[in-house]
Amino acid sequence: MNKNKRNNEVQEKNPLKVALLSPIAWRTPPRHYGPWETIVSLLCEGLVKRGVDVTLFATGESITEGKLRSVCQVGYEEDKNIDPKVWEGLHIAKVFQSADEFDIIHNNFDFLPLTYSGLVDTPVLTTIHGFSSEKILPVYEKYNENTYYVSISNSDRSSNLNYIDNVYHGIDLTQFTYRDHPENYLLFFGRLHKDKGPKEAIEIAKRSNKKLIMAGIIQDEGYFKSEIEPHLNGDITYIGSVGPEDRDKLLGGAQALLHPIDFEEPFGLSVVEAMACGTPVVAYNKGSMPELIEDEINGFLVNDVEGALRALEKLSSIDRKRCREIVEEKFSVNRMVDDYIKVYEKILEERRKAGNR
Repeated sequence: MNKNKRNNEVQEKNPLKVALLSPIAWRTPPRHYGPWETIVSLLCEGLVKRGVDVTLFATGESITEGKLRSVCQVGYEEDKNIDPKVWEGLHIAKVFQSADEFDIIHNNFDFLPLTYSGLVDTPVLTTIHGFSSEKILPVYEKYNENTYYVSISNSDRSSNLNYIDNVYHGIDLTQFTYRDHPENYLLFFGRLHKDKGPKEAIEIAKRSNKKLIMAGIIQDEGYFKSEIEPHLNGDITYIGSVGPEDRDKLLGGAQALLHPIDFEEPFGLSVVEAMACGTPVVAYNKGSMPELIEDEINGFLVNDVEGALRALEKLSSIDRKRCREIVEEKFSVNRMVDDYIKVYEKILEERRKAGNR
């Protein structure tokens, strides 16, 4: 009997009960943008398939094979009449008011739920999806000894915190089609914000005499109007934020994904998604990029525009099939689900040894 089958049989008899707390900025899974909600959805559905009893706390219109609980019907980024602070407070409270129903509360909602963790006996695991600012660290530090933290890359760790593990994000490979022969364009896929380097992507495309398609939400209107909009023409186009079907076509059709980031990116979901389609990535060597990209194997790690231009000249040296294979080996949703189940088991074993529930 294989290990997964044996685990599933055990879980069917005495299923692990997990409260999975998702953000409420967007639906889970999101219609287009929403990286945290995307990961929560993939994890939720993967756990359900393994026989875990999952209750997803998300917006009321969210879609899941697990149990869904909500206080907010629509995400506050999709309905601007919703006050985020009010409904985030109610949303988090709903989880902790029912804490005794669960073996583990898995928080994917940043630091605020930690302030409730001391009020319940149920262990709280927090996936830290990145630090928006050093100013939020005091909350993580305060609850460092009484809760559990998972990082999403080794580069995105604070030396002041203890981590139970590192779990890389995984993607559903069935949503990404491998394409051996790309079309004649480069792609920028991400938030239109200085952090993501869209201005630099435009410069790279122009100087390499290549077409550039840009897709993503506009997160900084002023930046977009001053640094992006003036350059839009027949060769540089912005198509807005796209859903899964268009995302698959765009990523797979690109000669390369340009990722000239201007911050220490915690993970970079679009990087893995592009490679799943066979598309190499030209990224600035910051944050988690060396953990995702094997230089000159599935992409190029560069330091500036000049480095990116040199990398584009070597695109033909990249085996697109190998780009896909590396994602299959390292960044599948099945691997992510396996890793989180191991973390849950480790937490519960520690609690049992300590004499807790």
